[in-house]
Amino acid sequence: MSSVSLAVVSDIHFAGPEERLRAGHESAVIKNPLLRVLVGVYRHHIWLRDVFAHNHLLDYFIEQGRDADWVIGNGDFSCDTAFIGPMDTACCESAELCLEKLRTAFPNRFRAVMGDHELGKKSIFGGAGGMRIASWDQSVRRLRIQPFWIQDIGVYRLIGVCSSLIGLPVFDADVLSEDVPRWNELRRVHLDQIGKAFSELDSGQRVILFSHDPSALPFLLELSPVRERMEQIDRTIIGHLHSQLIVRMSRYLSGMPHLSFLGSTVNRLSAALRKSRAWKPFKIQLCPSLAGIELLKDGGFMRLEIDPEGHRSIQVTVEPVPRKGLEG
Repeated sequence: MSSVSLAVVSDIHFAGPEERLRAGHESAVIKNPLLRVLVGVYRHHIWLRDVFAHNHLLDYFIEQGRDADWVIGNGDFSCDTAFIGPMDTACCESAELCLEKLRTAFPNRFRAVMGDHELGKKSIFGGAGGMRIASWDQSVRRLRIQPFWIQDIGVYRLIGVCSSLIGLPVFDADVLSEDVPRWNELRRVHLDQIGKAFSELDSGQRVILFSHDPSALPFLLELSPVRERMEQIDRTIIGHLHSQLIVRMSRYLSGMPHLSFLGSTVNRLSAALRKSRAWKPFKIQLCPSLAGIELLKDGGFMRLEIDPEGHRSIQVTVEPVPRKGLEG
């Protein structure tokens, strides 16, 4: 059997017409004027100068990925400018336009992974928004994103999971109190699905796991079927961190103290980093965001070449996306 090619794209953050009208959406929720200035400098020089300026990169990926047998969108399809996910109509429009482009370009060979912005995510600096059950419903029903899926390719089992559900304890401060019972039930069902998928693995099967946010991985390690079959995980493809620089920093800060007294964002990030040593057995590999970060201009997407019979190791390459010459 010939090799099977996968193209993986993550953190597209497509901006539809409504979201593009929300210039200054982040600074608008920051009350402290000094912090607004500092965030502006950070965005301009380090993260992304203009979050709405990268839609053309999706077209570039689609053109470059046309020969792939399977295409995986590893989460975060909109800019989530209201910080509450696709229950916001502008966010939903962006995600829908993005996913429609991908599904049209890759009919019957595209799989979407649910990212944190598909559920809503608190503004890092302003504290606005959070995870919303209504956004879960929109993502599943209208955007047709399966929280859990399996795709078998020869001896390889591809498994897509919802990292925000798995890592729900990290997001305690992000959810509404009235939504807690349903979130807990959704998480219970999701963990049962994952445990069943791992427990049903044949001894010769290997797993390629797709989890948008690596913060979920320590919680997966608590599932006995996952622990017992850890050696069968060939690798875990993550997104969320956008740049290899952030991956390196996460490893450097691994095991840091949990800072629960400095607000919800620091609480969430420090809790994730405290447990990040548990990422290692999952053999994580980052699919960078298409745009990368301003500091390094290191955007790209990932290709995997898989031997379905498992005789050859998976070949993984990250293809850089040029930041110049593609506009318009």
